[in-house]
Amino acid sequence: MITESDDRDLLNGFEIFERFKKLDVLVANAAVAAPLGPVSQISPKNWHESIMLNMTAQWRLIRSFEPLLKVSDAGRAIFVTSGVSRRAVAYWSAYAASKAALDMLATTYAAEVAHTAVRVNLYNPGPMRTRMRAQAFPGEPEEQQVPPEAHGEGLVRLAMPSCTMTGQWVAGDEALAAPASRS
Repeated sequence: MITESDDRDLLNGFEIFERFKKLDVLVANAAVAAPLGPVSQISPKNWHESIMLNMTAQWRLIRSFEPLLKVSDAGRAIFVTSGVSRRAVAYWSAYAASKAALDMLATTYAAEVAHTAVRVNLYNPGPMRTRMRAQAFPGEPEEQQVPPEAHGEGLVRLAMPSCTMTGQWVAGDEALAAPASRS
């Protein structure tokens, strides 16, 4: 996990450069939801873990892989986000705050690289069958949840060189139905 306060993340980019010379697609899909509860009762450890993985690690990926994305003819960076980044949901503060920060980080990054071939977007898969969801909603029937593999096509569309949109927050069902060349 890339969360420590050193420059190891820059070495990761160098290792990929040495082997592949470029990076066409970066999909940042890691998240942790601190134990849910009132804002005032979240432990500093759980708050820190949420911020470090859900936002800071994504920043470190940008630092590490931006030069490789820029070398690509059509570098694509896709950050997996959540609907709670856009609305207040009681007891989800650490996760929601970290995902809202990720949204701003990614859209700011998209604006910074808009003059390049790099395209940066956010992808919200919505409720999805994961271990994290099962922990947050114990007893929720699996048939009410979309399996992760259902989002493959939507993510591939965002990763295609023909996808020209950038700086967008894409709902998973929208990405599955939208043409890759949306701008």
